[in-house]
This record gives sequence, structure tokens and C-alpha cells, in this order.
Amino acid sequence: MPSRPELISFNVCPFVQRSVITLLEKQVEFKLTHVDLGNLPAWFLALSPLGKVPVLRVGDAVLFESAVINEYLDEVYPPVLHPADPLERAHHRAWIEFSAEMIMTHYNMITAKEPQSFETCCNQLRRQFVQLGGNLGVGPYFGGEKFSLVDAAIAPLFMRIDLLEEQYPLRLYAGDSRVGRWAHALNRRKSVKESVSHDFEEVFRSFVASLESVYSRRIPFQPA
Repeated sequence: MPSRPELISFNVCPFVQRSVITLLEKQVEFKLTHVDLGNLPAWFLALSPLGKVPVLRVGDAVLFESAVINEYLDEVYPPVLHPADPLERAHHRAWIEFSAEMIMTHYNMITAKEPQSFETCCNQLRRQFVQLGGNLGVGPYFGGEKFSLVDAAIAPLFMRIDLLEEQYPLRLYAGDSRVGRWAHALNRRKSVKESVSHDFEEVFRSFVASLESVYSRRIPFQPA
């Protein structure tokens, strides 16, 4: 078994949260190190070729990109979260990539400075959720009864949408739809709830409020 992994993080990064969820699902002991993305230390830039989080350090080895990190974790630590069938596994990998695009659409939405860009991102997210919903099974998770890496990949997005929806509803998906039921199942899962700090709700809302974007100006932020 490899040495205890160290996950290098930024406290509101959804891509880091993907890997934290995976580590918690596998009950792996790990170290979490936070960096300030506005003032990245030289040691971090020496580790991360892209200058982004997450970075996973295992002994002297360094991995970057959350999908790659999660693939490694799934190969090394039980239980295996990917399907055994090669075609189904490739199908899951494709939707993990799609979920990354959705996370970026949501980020572009909450940071948009112009109303037209904001509405464009909202509509794009709605279309993406329709596409995603058309590929869901009976649930409660993406592949059925078993939690998978696709679930870990998209759970951070559902968490952020849920937090913001309380104060400014956009109804990006219907709560009683297959997507809505999936989101509800993920938001209630222990590994998802414990993958962020106890004050994450307040920290994330403060982060959004600091953006001076169309979205932040529309939300009457209150203390969590």
C-alpha cells in the first residue's frame, strides 16, 4: 500500500472536492493542504504544471487533474467505484468529462459580469442537465444502486447549486425529475456532506458575493 497521500486544495474548489469524496468513500487516511490561489507558493507551482488544484502527492510522485487522481485512487484503494465492464467503464469516463464541462459552465454563470453572458450560461446548464438526465437509470445514483466515480465527479456541482438555489432560485432542473432525485441522494450522502469544511456554506456564499457578478448582485446574501 502506498504512503499516506496528500491532497493539495483550495477551500471552495469543486474539483478538489471530487477527490476528497473519493478518498472518503474508500476510507483512506490522507492529509489535506490548502493553498491561496491568489498567492500561490513557489513550492506549489513547482509541483503543479498547470498551476491548478487538486494535486495529489504520494511519496515523491505527483498527480494532477481530479479525473486522473480519482482513477489512480480507484485502482489502488478498495472498493472499486468504476464498473467492471470495459464499455460501461468508458461510458462513465465520458460522463465524468461531461460533468467537468458542467462545473465550468456553472462557474462561468456565477462569475458572469454581463446579463447576456449570465443568461447564456443558465440556458446552457439547463440543456446539459436535460442531456444528463436522458442517460440516467433508475437510480438513486448514476449507475443504479452503486455509488461510482461519476457520482463523486458531479456531487460538488449539485451541492453548490443547492446552496445558491435557497436564496435565488434558477430552477436549473426540476426537483422531482430524475436529475433532481439524483441530486437529493448525493447531497444526503455522508461522504459528500463530509467532503467540505463545517463552514463551507458561509465560505462559498462569501466567495460568490465577492465576485461582483450578475449573480452575486441578485442574491441577498445572509449569514449561513
